[in-house]
Order: sequence, then C-alpha cells, then structure tokens
Amino acid sequence: MFIDRVIVRVTAGSGGSGIASFRREKFAPLGGPDGGDGGKGGDVIVRADSNLATLLDYTYRDHWEAENGAHGSGSNMTGRSGNDVMLPVPPGTIVRNHETSEVIHELLEDGDTFVVAKGGRGGKGNSWFATSVHRSPREWQPGEDGQLLSLELELKLIADVGLVGQPNAGKSTLLSVISAARPKIGDYPFTTLAPNLGVVQMSDNRTFVVADIPGIIEGAHEGKGLGLQFLRHIERTRLLAFLVPVDALDSQAEYDQLRDEIRQYSSELADKPHCVLFTKMDLLGELEPAPIHAPDAFGVFAISAAARTGLEEIKLAWWRRLLDMRKASLQPVKDTQLP
Repeated sequence: MFIDRVIVRVTAGSGGSGIASFRREKFAPLGGPDGGDGGKGGDVIVRADSNLATLLDYTYRDHWEAENGAHGSGSNMTGRSGNDVMLPVPPGTIVRNHETSEVIHELLEDGDTFVVAKGGRGGKGNSWFATSVHRSPREWQPGEDGQLLSLELELKLIADVGLVGQPNAGKSTLLSVISAARPKIGDYPFTTLAPNLGVVQMSDNRTFVVADIPGIIEGAHEGKGLGLQFLRHIERTRLLAFLVPVDALDSQAEYDQLRDEIRQYSSELADKPHCVLFTKMDLLGELEPAPIHAPDAFGVFAISAAARTGLEEIKLAWWRRLLDMRKASLQPVKDTQLP
C-alpha cells in the first residue's frame, strides 16, 4: 500500500532532576554539597532511509516517545541521558508542524537527519549553588520537559522524469518497458492508483529515474479525480513528459488541457522543461500523428511501448536534457565585477 501522508505525535524525553546531597565521609564531617545533575532527555530524530518507499509504518503507530534522562545522584554523579528515538522516512519527505502547517525540514538525500523534538535539559544539583557564603545549599533544579509536537509527514517522490497524461494514456505501459518497474496495467481509467518509480538503465552505467503519475483529468488542480493527492508527486521531477495517445479525439486539446492543469496547480512546475510523447503509435501503422503545437517543448516524439518503437530516441533525449541541467547546476557563479 502506498502511503504518502501521515500524522504522528512525538514526545522528546524530559531531563532528569538534580538532587540535594552532602558528602558524609569519615574524617570529612563538613564535606559539603555533592548533588549531581540530571541527565538530558532523549531527542526525536527523523532520518532519510533509501530502503523505504512509503510512510506505511506510521499508520500502525502514531506516537513516538524518547527516553527520559535519569536523576542525578550523590558524589557529583550526573544522571544518564535518555536514548534518542529515530524515525526513518523515505527520501523526499517533508516534515511539518501539524498545528501551524509550518515546514520544519525536508529530507532529500539518503542519510539526512534532523532533530524534530529536542529533549529537555537536566536540572542542576545543589553543588552548583555553593558559594563562599552559602556553603550548604539545598537548592536543586528539576529537569526540563521535552518538546511535544504533532507532525505531518508528507512524501513527495524524487524522480528525474515525470510522466503526465490522462487516464489510459500509456504511462504505466511505457514505464514497464523502459525499466524493471512492474506497475499495474489495465484497459480501464485510473488503473494506476499510486505513483510508481522505475530506474532506466542505459549503456555506460547511465541511469535516471522515471515516475509514473496517476491520470490527470480536467479539474485535477481543484482535487477532482485523484487530483491534488498525486499532483504533488511531480513537483520534484526535473523534467516532464506529456503523453498524448494517438487515438485521442483531439490531441491538441488534450495537450493544452494537461498543460493548463499543471500551470494552475503550480507555475513553477509549469516552467520545468518538458516534451510531448505521442503514444500507441502501433494503432496508426504507417500513418503520421496529427501535428501538435507545443512551442515550449524541447521535443515531440512518436512512440509505441507495445511495439517497442521510438523508445531509445526518447531515452537519449531525456538523458541529454538531464545532463545539460546537471552541468548547468554545477557551473560556478561568476563574481560580479565592481566598478
């Protein structure tokens, strides 16, 4: 089951209290205060783990609590700090404060960690309050409470190429033939109910990730169909491929509608590089698809996933575009010359 949004409660550990204690040893009747400090409470930490693909585990358990710090003891002994709690999440997870909707952190790379709830500080023992005029202090501090938060964890898939199209445009079939992914394929709308990722392997160890997004219908940006639930998964793709089947009633209108839905959902997403794929070319035989006006696209390609035609061309076009984008992101920013 693909779970991409959950609400969890986290409680960091409270700090241990310091104590009031005095040395009592033979030949040292006035040994003075020796109350130790309390230990620090454990933190709640989120960590990106590439072995995970969904947030399913958090549907079974929605409250996570770190260990409290131990109290101090005599002989200036500090209490043991509480153990931290680690929450593993898939890369691409956004952590929000559920009460305020404020984004706390985004975990994008495997191994990224962030403390979402800090454990309470341990209290001071009475040895800290001793002075030259106050030699037998009985003051001590209680430990601080750990942070208590309600968190919203939202997963947005990270992919190089996002396949966008209406239901039954051929997205899942295309993904299944260019990668080892095995999405569900059917001849009815909304066969794909959850996004699928596939790794495309080319020669010379060249690889990139393609995401198959469930069908986009008119009004998706308002939540119609699967709507907003899955539109957000293409936000982190680097480029988009709009799939238009050759048996569409009006190819131009279908392309324009897809572009409009993306634009109304996010202008930033609409500005990403994109291409157009005419799918199901095996239905036309030797005929050419109707021309389409797509001035902003970096290419218009005709493919047939069933007949395995045109696939190498689009994979090479995607790779070249991704490579250009990577090179551009690595170029150093030139220093501005002051007059």
